[in-house]
Amino acid sequence: MGDPGLFTPHSVTWQMHGDPMMWVAGVRALYLQALHPRAVRGVMQNSDFRSDAWGRLMRTANFVGTTTYGTTEAAERAGARVRKIHSLLQATDPDTGERYGVDEPELLLWVHCAEIDSYLHVLRRSGFPLTDDQADRYIAEHRVSARLVGLDPETVPASRAELAAYFAAVRPHLAAGPEARAVDDFLLRPPTHPLLVPAREVLWRRVAQLAYAALPPYAHELYGRPAPAPAVVTRRLRATGTLLRCVPARVRWQLPPKHILRAMARLGPQARPAPYKVRP
Repeated sequence: MGDPGLFTPHSVTWQMHGDPMMWVAGVRALYLQALHPRAVRGVMQNSDFRSDAWGRLMRTANFVGTTTYGTTEAAERAGARVRKIHSLLQATDPDTGERYGVDEPELLLWVHCAEIDSYLHVLRRSGFPLTDDQADRYIAEHRVSARLVGLDPETVPASRAELAAYFAAVRPHLAAGPEARAVDDFLLRPPTHPLLVPAREVLWRRVAQLAYAALPPYAHELYGRPAPAPAVVTRRLRATGTLLRCVPARVRWQLPPKHILRAMARLGPQARPAPYKVRP
């Protein structure tokens, strides 16, 4: 047996992160993260988000894939790289002139919780079978990923109840400012080659709209755009999940950088992630 990594094939994370609905969940996380003015300002002032949003999404996916399915060394190296980059970046509050680091624990915690909440919410709502206890295990497992980005694991929610309490506490500080509006506009209409505009309208916009619809009601209120009724959203998530899961996993996992296939080559075919492998 090779190195199973930080999460191991016995974790809920290992099984969940191989699901194709993680892409929809990732877009939901972007929408949610943008509602924290200080956090989204750090992104917009330190990256070429508008011209390289796809690259940013892929880098995030690569980080999640590496920390989930990579070796312990690879995961720790990825975390060290993220911490180093964040330590060098600052943002400026345009109203007060305050300069602050993007690695403030408050901001790192918001980004972490928005991601974990989105992954869990979208996958469960789209039909990935998890009990409440398994959902709690998933949240607790990600104190590991929180540590990798520089957070004290003891300060990170470890259950659905703790995650809900965190969102209730941070809710008054959220707003759809200019940066959030820019993210919203970009996700609906990302720049693309003229020949690809039809594909953007048919494929990408549907993904973005579904991700937006899966946000909590308070997020819809802040953005000021309505969403379909919750029952309609759930049906659409389930239909999308059913469709994507019909694509053979071996085909889906061929997409670079092939984290899952490399993990299976390292650990053996029994390491293959699958929903039915989530233990009670």
